Amino acid sequence: MSEPVRTALFGGTFNPIHNGHIAIARSVIEQGLADELWLMVTPCNPWKKGKQLLDDRLRYRMACDAVEGLDGIKASDYEFRLPIPSYSADTLRHITADYPDRRFILTIGADNWEKFDRWYDNGYILENFPIIIYPRTGSQVGELPDSVRLLDCPLIDISSTQIVNLVRQGKSIRKLVPATVAATIRELKLYR
Repeated sequence: MSEPVRTALFGGTFNPIHNGHIAIARSVIEQGLADELWLMVTPCNPWKKGKQLLDDRLRYRMACDAVEGLDGIKASDYEFRLPIPSYSADTLRHITADYPDRRFILTIGADNWEKFDRWYDNGYILENFPIIIYPRTGSQVGELPDSVRLLDCPLIDISSTQIVNLVRQGKSIRKLVPATVAATIRELKLYR
């Protein structure tokens, strides 16, 4: 029997996906922490209820375009078929059943790790899945359980909110997002 494919799941609304997301995904793959990384585009993050999001399919399409040609990284619309809001524990239960040939690894930001004790069914996640934490400005990680590791990557101070605000102000986002994403935002007049 072959070894399971180590698949990191990096969830988010990706509203829009930006170069910080891409850098984190690349770091996970380049450091050999996973064989593949799936950007899990979520229709509704429980922590971001009420936030205005672009259409699910549009955010997914931009994520696909952003990672095209990047080895081991792909966008996934898996959570579009699950109940809303998208709880990581539920996603992990479903995806593990649907892909028994894979070993899933959760990838989250240090800001989410700080409130991980308030996540829905966090005990199930900790007991069954390794976790990779990427550093975030202003977040403290502290001592970690054996199944949790801090990603060695530079702090990337870009946020989707910052990008939306720049677009609304008519300022350039060219250095903050992949060229395909900038083009889609410009052509469809998004976030205006």
